[in-house]
Amino acid sequence: MHASGTAGVGDAPRQTAENTTIVIEQAFHYLRYLPPGYEDDVGKRWPLLLFLHGAGERGDDLELVKRHGPPKLIEQGKDFPLVVVSPQCPAGERWNVFALEALLDQVMRDHRIDPDRVYLTGLSMGGFGVWGLALRNPDRYAAIIPICGGGEARYAAALRDLPVWAFHGDRDEIVALQRSQEMVDAIRAAGGSPRFTVYPGVAHDSWTATYENPDVFTWLLEQRRAARPPAERVRR
Repeated sequence: MHASGTAGVGDAPRQTAENTTIVIEQAFHYLRYLPPGYEDDVGKRWPLLLFLHGAGERGDDLELVKRHGPPKLIEQGKDFPLVVVSPQCPAGERWNVFALEALLDQVMRDHRIDPDRVYLTGLSMGGFGVWGLALRNPDRYAAIIPICGGGEARYAAALRDLPVWAFHGDRDEIVALQRSQEMVDAIRAAGGSPRFTVYPGVAHDSWTATYENPDVFTWLLEQRRAARPPAERVRR
């Protein structure tokens, strides 16, 4: 007789090695903006900006995505010298970084994108999404602009060489200023040089002033991935 829970000689193993492939499936509705000249210059590769909205714009009505950020400015008639993709997060959900990476893969396959000039920006829930995407794969992006968001500061050393410009209002009662401050401090402690703008007297809406500042987009478009050393991928 064998002791309980112990396999005997000649018994089949209790554990076997198996393999499977998991496919993440998520339908995305998104706004796509192509810059002037995109259709004419078929040999040119263009920068790409992924914009992630906040919790209030979730659902299945893309008009909601035009409330803030680059989609709002584009709707008002502003032109950008880059492709802008603005997906909508389904109602009741949060940004799924794995699905967003797959969306980026698809967009880059379907469009003439410069892989050294892929940028991220987002506000509130979207700011958290930006930090999450960057932490997952810092080598993929040329620069990020997270606004009133936050992330896992214990992994922020991976962003040491990634150009970051974060924004937050010091009166924000929805997402505490501390959430951005922790990320910025952790990157600086690892030897990085992130930019951090704190708006005095501003509550949660720290994005309107940010996106209306042309210097923000000038800085963004100056950043290129190829100039940086490779970063260590986040391990969890």
